[in-house]
Amino acid sequence: MFFLTKISKLTPVLLTTSLLLRAEVPVTAHKVEVSGDIAGLWHIEPNHSPKSGEPAQVWIALTQEGGAIVPLKQCDCKLTVYSAPYTEGESPVLEPALEAISAEQYQGIPGAEVVFPEAGEYELRLNGAPQSGADFQPFELSYTAIVGRGTAALSADPSTQTTDTPAEETQTANNPSPEEPTSDNSQTIPANQTHSSRLPLITLVVALILGGLGLIVRQSKMFR
Repeated sequence: MFFLTKISKLTPVLLTTSLLLRAEVPVTAHKVEVSGDIAGLWHIEPNHSPKSGEPAQVWIALTQEGGAIVPLKQCDCKLTVYSAPYTEGESPVLEPALEAISAEQYQGIPGAEVVFPEAGEYELRLNGAPQSGADFQPFELSYTAIVGRGTAALSADPSTQTTDTPAEETQTANNPSPEEPTSDNSQTIPANQTHSSRLPLITLVVALILGGLGLIVRQSKMFR
C-alpha cells in the first residue's frame, strides 16, 4: 500500500519528465502543467511575446500517461481567455475556436489564433474531456500570458502623434512663405528707380532758374 501511494504521488512528475524528453525544444521556451493523467505543454507564437491587436498562435501539446500524444480529435476541448488574475465565475474575454494543427514534432494537437484586445496579463484555460473512445480523465490546464502593446495600438495613441501648436499656426499665418505669391496687384518701384526718373526734371528746373538769373543780369547792365 505504501508503494502504491508513492507511485501515485510521482505520476505528475513522471508525466512531465516524459513530455520534456519527447520535446526537442528548450524547457524554458514552454510551460508544462499536469492535470489528472494529462500533461499539457503550452506555447504562444511569436516567441511567447504576443502583442495587442496582432494575431498570436496558441497551441497545447497534450500528452497522456505513458507519453502518448492526445490529438484534438480525441479531446472535447474548450479554450477560454480571461483577464488576469482570474476570478471564479467571471466572463471570458475571448473564446477562440480550436482546430487541429501541427507544430514542431506534434501532429493534430489543439491550437487557435488569438488576438488579445489590450496589453496586460491574461489567463488562458483549456478544459478537456475524452471523446472518440479515448481513455483519460477530464482535465483543466491554465497558462498566464503577458501581452505587450502592438504597433496598431501605438499608432492610435494620441500621445505618440505630433500636432502644430496654436503659436506655430499663428506664426505661419503672419509670416507667409516667400515662395507663395501675394494677392496684392500693386507693384513696388525701387527707390533708385524713383530718384533716377526725377533727375531730368530737377535739371530742367535748375537750368531755367540759371537762365532767368542770367537774363536779369544782362538787362541791368543795359540800363546802366
